[in-house]
Amino acid sequence: MTRPPAPPHPVDDGAPRPSPGPVSGPVPDAGAVAVAAPRSFPAPVAARLSRVLERFVARRRLHHADVALVDGAGARWSGAVGPADADGPRRPGAPFFVASVTKRFVVTLVLQAHERGELDLAAPVVRYLPPETTRGLHVIGGVDRTPAITVRHLASHTSGLPDQFEKRPSGPSLFALLASGRDTAWTFEDTLRTTREQGAHFPPQDLDARRQKARYSDTGYQLLIRVLESATGRSFAELLADRITGPLGLTSTWLPGHPPARLAGAAPSPLHARRRRVELPGMIGSSNDLVSTTDDLLAFQRALLAGEPFARPGTTALLTERANRLGNIPVVRYGLGTMTFRLGRLTGAGRRPVTLVGHSGATGTWLFHCPELDLHLAGTVDQAGGQALPFHLMAHLLHAWRTTSLR
Repeated sequence: MTRPPAPPHPVDDGAPRPSPGPVSGPVPDAGAVAVAAPRSFPAPVAARLSRVLERFVARRRLHHADVALVDGAGARWSGAVGPADADGPRRPGAPFFVASVTKRFVVTLVLQAHERGELDLAAPVVRYLPPETTRGLHVIGGVDRTPAITVRHLASHTSGLPDQFEKRPSGPSLFALLASGRDTAWTFEDTLRTTREQGAHFPPQDLDARRQKARYSDTGYQLLIRVLESATGRSFAELLADRITGPLGLTSTWLPGHPPARLAGAAPSPLHARRRRVELPGMIGSSNDLVSTTDDLLAFQRALLAGEPFARPGTTALLTERANRLGNIPVVRYGLGTMTFRLGRLTGAGRRPVTLVGHSGATGTWLFHCPELDLHLAGTVDQAGGQALPFHLMAHLLHAWRTTSLR
């Protein structure tokens, strides 16, 4: 689940400046930025990043944040800001609900299944899903265009299907409920019913044309998970364990309800609306999104970009082979399970623009790679209405990293 990021405001570079004034309510102990780095960034860079993170959490009135960066040589910085709990000061690396960062895992499974001949990216989804699932999902002008939707359409958000989190004919949207911290739950059948009520936005696109219309649709990825399960005969949880988390050694990544044995009973860090804790077990359980840590996410991303999950050397390139601007998130382009976001002058006057490639999530989560700097970024602010916050914070962190490490 993801919402449009707003363009970042001018960057906070971490340099000392007058306080903007007191902040009411309980304030995290921002002076205790917990830092862990087995192979660290240089001390001046680490200190600057810590100041930026501390200031961002305080000024945005957030409860906490957990962030990690790794460069191409493997040097690392990680930090956490927030109030201490019964176990002591907040430490980096706690498990958290990753929201739509999960789409990177889903598309990895799709490409693996494509390599194995279990499914075909160009095949219509009606080949893998029963008629009661697909009938009437995509209707325009009285014509059911669902048979024209392919696996690639779903993975690239070019099917024209609506997003179940957006406006619906009656009642508040799931995004509105999430932002206000009100919990709800739904089934796959509920998703299908909502999709038929919302209506399609445009016909499935011609994927041989130079450009395609694209519109972000969480619904499309729920269908994609069902396609995977049908094509492979395995559950989503089994596929994750057997083809990604097991082979890559991601020991702290799991689908809610299916934790590793050693983490039985473990819970992700709690979500908040600013500094008010919210409980959303229904949404988390219904979303098919994962729990993970910054360590696991960074390990996964580095392996993904190196092609480790795949049998063929060219498969990774399919993720960004084509990227269309999203109609409902116009600052983002989308490939296969992959967002591309351009940061321009906001990362520093006179500096070249940089690109972020990866994915974010609606609860303020992110996993991106900056190819120009060969820098990986992962983290969370665990905010129910945190869709834009990752892009603001990454802009601040990149600016601090560039202006300190490149001196």
